Amino acid sequence: MKELIGFIAGRLVDQPDAVDVTEREEGDTVTIELRVAKEDLGKVIGKQGRTARAMRSVLAAAASRVDRRSRLEILE
Repeated sequence: MKELIGFIAGRLVDQPDAVDVTEREEGDTVTIELRVAKEDLGKVIGKQGRTARAMRSVLAAAASRVDRRSRLEILE
């Protein structure tokens, strides 16, 4: 799941080298933390949060295939 979010974010931003994805597991929940360059933050969030919502939906679908719950945190 970490690789999936890294792949998607890397294609959206202007500075793909600045994309940093970390994964934490807490019980049956997987938390993915995404950090991008400050200039690319708007591209990852999207208009009215649509891009971030779509990334969360894809992540939830991938997590449900392995009977897990997921969270995506976009950090500055």
